[in-house]
Amino acid sequence: MNRTFNPPGWKRPSGYSNAVSAQGRLVFIAGQVGWNEDQQFETDDFAGQVRQALGNVVAALAAADAEPAHIVRMTWYVTDKKCYLASLDEVGAAYRELIGRCYPAMALVEVSALLEDRALVEIEATAVVPTA
Repeated sequence: MNRTFNPPGWKRPSGYSNAVSAQGRLVFIAGQVGWNEDQQFETDDFAGQVRQALGNVVAALAAADAEPAHIVRMTWYVTDKKCYLASLDEVGAAYRELIGRCYPAMALVEVSALLEDRALVEIEATAVVPTA
């Protein structure tokens, strides 16, 4: 069971936790961009690519016998912070639909480009699957 923590007296963060503790089998998910299983982009819309990238994270977790509730850490790389901020409602809806109410330790980094030219976002994750 993962436990989240925030330092006493700190304002509660929105959409993430400042610290997570977990014990179990580690699963590392490579950076996932907003393309489908055939490595084809179906949209150049930021929120649409986030939805696809999150779906790819969920699919990779499932392949490793893990689920979104096991995520303890995520790093998001975005090519345009303003676009991310303008899409927060849609991004949040996609996150809640695909990941649920799991709020791992997170970082979001604006980068000048990603390896795939059409990629607007790349998301990597670490999960800890509890052992029996």
